[in-house]
Amino acid sequence: MLSTVSVNSGGAPMPPFVFRGLSAPTTDPSWHPADVGFSKRGGAHNKLRVANFLTFSGSPGIWGPATTNAVLLAVSEINRRGGILGREIELTMLDAGGPIEDVVRRAAEAVALDEVDVIMGSHISAVRVALRKVTGGRVPYIYTPVYEGGERTPGVMAIGETPRWQSRPAIHWLADVKKASRWYLIGSDYVWPWQSHRAVKKYITESGGQVVGEEFVPVGEDNHSAHLDRIRAARPDVVLISLIGTDSVTFNRAFAESGLAATTLRLAGAMDETVLLGIGADKTENLFCASGYFIGIGSRANDDFLSQYHATFGPTAPPIGSVAQSNYEGLRFLQAAAERAGSLAFKPLLTAGRNIVYTGARGPVTIRNGRAEMPMYLAEADGLDFKLIKTI
Repeated sequence: MLSTVSVNSGGAPMPPFVFRGLSAPTTDPSWHPADVGFSKRGGAHNKLRVANFLTFSGSPGIWGPATTNAVLLAVSEINRRGGILGREIELTMLDAGGPIEDVVRRAAEAVALDEVDVIMGSHISAVRVALRKVTGGRVPYIYTPVYEGGERTPGVMAIGETPRWQSRPAIHWLADVKKASRWYLIGSDYVWPWQSHRAVKKYITESGGQVVGEEFVPVGEDNHSAHLDRIRAARPDVVLISLIGTDSVTFNRAFAESGLAATTLRLAGAMDETVLLGIGADKTENLFCASGYFIGIGSRANDDFLSQYHATFGPTAPPIGSVAQSNYEGLRFLQAAAERAGSLAFKPLLTAGRNIVYTGARGPVTIRNGRAEMPMYLAEADGLDFKLIKTI
């Protein structure tokens, strides 16, 4: 049986969300919209219908609860101020964590039946590569999280960190400050790690280092003993980790339990406070991360964002790390592009979105020729928090 969730945040007191066909609140981590059905609806499009593909299952499902909260907060804020160009956002959330062919089928159905005006996604790049074949030239598609870069498909607007801005300065800092020269690369076996590692190898060479080993791990793998044996034998100074979600959690736990954490640095890609919480405070020694967002960046924009987040979802809400927060910024970006274009029509919106400055929890983000540029921070894990080292 198909389940549907529709969100309309109106002007009611917080949390001002009306759910239809949903029994559990979104802050309950057991909530799992495994599938969403669309049906043809006639009449004028007086609402701005956004289909948000989030991940509630599989290895990236660890980000599902916080990502849900982030987009609900954005919808609430925008709708309380009158929507985007006078159109209130009507949000539909779909699980992007199942078989990719099922995700594509749901998106294709929504587009074919004219049930969506904008698609937004916070999910792995393998899903984006598949979905862009459905959305290309037909529906704007905003892709929000960290990714490998190079997305130029007409209609796809990517706003996340890329290796050029995220990994390169971190690699040079570890080479200069920590005298790291021997690198071992380990990532999940899909497009983001594949493409990111290609760029990373160039940056390692630039810094005077060398890659002493590389491997890709099937998504969902949780037995890392063989990987750790190969890492130990290669004697790297740094292990660059491009594992996704719970795969990163289980690897980093095993890494520390093997004794490697005391002698070998770690630099993680898709790492945030949610993953750090899963790893555990006693297993994060010598673990570094570069990102455009950390909870502790200490800006007024972030303070306001966190204040609203906790006022809405409570002090024990899931930590709102970089992946989840990016889903909030996806709607802030959409609003800025639409207001600059003066239209939500496909071509004017895409033109406006290619060169624009918008503001979210990260502060000002510049999109220049379709590439996102933002302040980037290097941090070291300190228990369950990240201690900011510098802006890079």
